[in-house]
Amino acid sequence: MGYWIVAVDDEPLSLKNAKEQLNKKGMRVSCLRSGEELLAFMEKNSPDLILLDILMPEMDGFETYKKLRIYEEQTEKSQTPVIFVTGENGSETERRGLKAGASDFIHKPFDADVLVNRITNTIDNSRTIENLTEEASLDKLTGFLNKGSGSEKVSSLCQNRPGALLIFDLDSFKLVNDIYGHDMGDRVLVAFSEIVRHNIRSEDVVCRIGGDEFMAFFVDVTQEDAVAALSQRLNEQIIRETDLLMGSGHGIPIGLSIGCTFAPAHADEYQILFQYADSALYTVKQNGKHGYAIYDPGFAESDEQYGLDQEIARAIQIVSERGEGKGALILGQEGFSWNYRFIIRFLKRYGGHANRILFRISSDDDSVVFSEMILQFGNVLKNTLRKSDIIFQYRPNDFLVVLPLLSPDDTPSVIDRIMKAWSEQGYDNRVNIEYVTSPIAFEKGVR
Repeated sequence: MGYWIVAVDDEPLSLKNAKEQLNKKGMRVSCLRSGEELLAFMEKNSPDLILLDILMPEMDGFETYKKLRIYEEQTEKSQTPVIFVTGENGSETERRGLKAGASDFIHKPFDADVLVNRITNTIDNSRTIENLTEEASLDKLTGFLNKGSGSEKVSSLCQNRPGALLIFDLDSFKLVNDIYGHDMGDRVLVAFSEIVRHNIRSEDVVCRIGGDEFMAFFVDVTQEDAVAALSQRLNEQIIRETDLLMGSGHGIPIGLSIGCTFAPAHADEYQILFQYADSALYTVKQNGKHGYAIYDPGFAESDEQYGLDQEIARAIQIVSERGEGKGALILGQEGFSWNYRFIIRFLKRYGGHANRILFRISSDDDSVVFSEMILQFGNVLKNTLRKSDIIFQYRPNDFLVVLPLLSPDDTPSVIDRIMKAWSEQGYDNRVNIEYVTSPIAFEKGVR
């Protein structure tokens, strides 16, 4: 079976008997003579189960068990299952042992089959519970702790260890979902998780707190230069990874904003530290993204001075994209539909022109080359059209474009500009591009 069992008993004969019986079943057995020896042993070892005798001098099994659990809690180690052992037949002792939290109870002298069955069942049950507990505490997509479990663990660390509490927010992530779909969004989140995993140590804690936001506690990190170096690495790596996933011409100003606060320098309570890190994150978002900020008490003072004029400016910044993307906006179906319906409602109420163009691309080239051509044509549309125009890749080789406030007379010049930019890509002789236009016109007040 290969289990590692620790037998703790002050009687050498009982230890010998347990070791011989368990060795015959393929188990490894370590024999200890007292509770003190067990506690020292557990500092450097992780056995599968402990057979703990109750009646021992100086420190009995109950006291030993209690100190073991305190030690495991303080060091954040998993609880090792314990089976109490006694030569007494009284039911009161057994009730006390089970009430204390032991996994099982067995009497001396041992029956080999009973002992092995009790050990096997206890270890199997313990591992099942541990696996279920771990599964319930993890975010399934990223493998990091979920918000509830992560908050609990970080809260404990904040009170006991110095370090840095950081909130990570992926800049412009919504555009990934809107343009490339949620499957690509998930791939970006998984890629980012792997990047973070390669930039943390075993004692650091990371959790996903929702969407594209993560929280981390870096133990013993108390200086800004470490946060600055981490911010630079993570930004460089997420940009490089998204270029591989979506192509270097994706045009989304992806990056990472980090808000940071230090414990205990700023506070040692989790809720306060989280608010401080969130305040620092907002500062990064206000100032161009793609970087970090350390909490400054002045943040809170300036917040209190804000009136409605300043607050509307803050609200607008929160809902606006502050990346440096140029040209038209390529949207997914949902985002395109909402924008399209808004344009139609606007034109019906206030009057005006717009135009719709459907571009279809065809080619005899193989699928890999053709896919690259389609991607390049999408980039041409994006970079050639206005920022007020919207684009939807309706099918793999069809692009639907809406040009608000553009009269039919101006449409030919727009199409000429697109085709000229496309010819500069060098694909025009290998690709056939067809298009059809559908103008829109409304008088003011038409409903």
